[in-house]
Amino acid sequence: MSIPEQAIPNVQDGKTHSELRILADQAFSRTAGAPLISGNKVCLLRDATENYPAWLDAIRSAQKHIYFENYIIHSDDIGQQFAAALTAKAREGVRVYIIYDWFGSFLTASHHFWKLLRQSGAEVRCFNPPRLDSPFGWVSRDHRKVLSVDSRVAFVTGLCVGRSWAGDASRGIEPWRDTGIQIEGPAVVDVEQSFATMWAGMGSPIPPEELAQASEHSSETGDVSLRIVATAPNIAGVYRLDQLIAAIARHSMWLTDPYFVGTAAYVEALKAAAGDGVDVRLLVPRANDVPLMRAVSRAGFRGLLEAGVRIFEWNGPMIHAKTAVADGRWARVGSTNLNIVSWMGNWEMDVVAEDERFAQEMENMFVQDLGHATEIVLKEKRNIRPAAPQPGNKPKFINPSGSAGRAATGVLRIGNAVGAAITNRRTLGPAEARIMFGVACVLLVITAIVAIWPRVLAVPLVALGGWVGISLLVRAYRLRGRRNS
Repeated sequence: MSIPEQAIPNVQDGKTHSELRILADQAFSRTAGAPLISGNKVCLLRDATENYPAWLDAIRSAQKHIYFENYIIHSDDIGQQFAAALTAKAREGVRVYIIYDWFGSFLTASHHFWKLLRQSGAEVRCFNPPRLDSPFGWVSRDHRKVLSVDSRVAFVTGLCVGRSWAGDASRGIEPWRDTGIQIEGPAVVDVEQSFATMWAGMGSPIPPEELAQASEHSSETGDVSLRIVATAPNIAGVYRLDQLIAAIARHSMWLTDPYFVGTAAYVEALKAAAGDGVDVRLLVPRANDVPLMRAVSRAGFRGLLEAGVRIFEWNGPMIHAKTAVADGRWARVGSTNLNIVSWMGNWEMDVVAEDERFAQEMENMFVQDLGHATEIVLKEKRNIRPAAPQPGNKPKFINPSGSAGRAATGVLRIGNAVGAAITNRRTLGPAEARIMFGVACVLLVITAIVAIWPRVLAVPLVALGGWVGISLLVRAYRLRGRRNS
């Protein structure tokens, strides 16, 4: 993020404005783990109605290669459109590389779907399927949603591939609300390098000459400066950047997130910003594809509302966008959710744009979204409630496959609430009563089952313990073999 003129303090200790800008850019580069890349052209894409046609047009125009990486790919009619386009290009001799996540796409696309793509000449790899030597390795996921074509154009988005995002007007099913960005210019090379790193981690790498040609033909096409923040587990580039933005924002910070479960540090950063007069707003879904997630997110609303953060719930079927815009200068679009699993546990990709015109577009889009949302406020007894009755009937929505990240963030929030109740380390609010009641009922049922039928618990524990033990022996044997070789 480049610091705007008004945000730069008075010159002190002989430092010039230019030096302060250099220090600020250095801080953001180190925090995000990504350099600032100038000379790009960007286009903000809203929903599947703008994203999918742009993706398909880019695929059909490919002459050299296509890099396609997505967390969830359905084999429904939308998935078939993409499969047909990718198959056609592979048969023309275009190098087609596809990465899909095993957990995200579990039961969404058949073996036959992937087989046909491979038979056409496309190279398809499944990220992180279960392995005997890694019982819990599947927890970390490739959550990225990326498409790049010929080192010429790239798309970084929050959209997966499936009918849920497109909706079905004939059945009265509204599309999911989501956001993506189209990039042309030098930053495309960074997108492709990140894809190549992921690809190499699963098998033979992309030919070096192919990547070298991409770098050689990169040229400036616009005047927008970007950072391509490609995170891996425990790297937390976006997490560090999100906290830094919350710390330095002076006027506004508007966030959209479908699975908000902020860490204590991030929540405190938002509360501190709001306490300093920053206009902090958070837009989340009302109808979530993970039913428990609404209760989990709401459990953390009270403290934010008391601090002055404004929270809105989307009235449509589902808002799945992961975006942020601050001070009319900085904007983020990508795949990272505001929760610890996405920040720390997954492979993610986001685009951080440092451009006033693009940030203005993002702000305008956020304001339009608020026109379809209901603000959540505190009642006199400090309970949270909608500010006004919800208009219309409850919308229909398609429920796609679940996500390890969403489930894990829910578990974290539930664990925090239950732990707080047991240890009395913090005050709980009425919004957490539903979680307490649900956990209590589940624990009582489990206790009764174990008391009556002990083997119901013993058998899976024995199986899990044996699996973990065998996997550790296999790893120990392999490591010993490396030492002796």
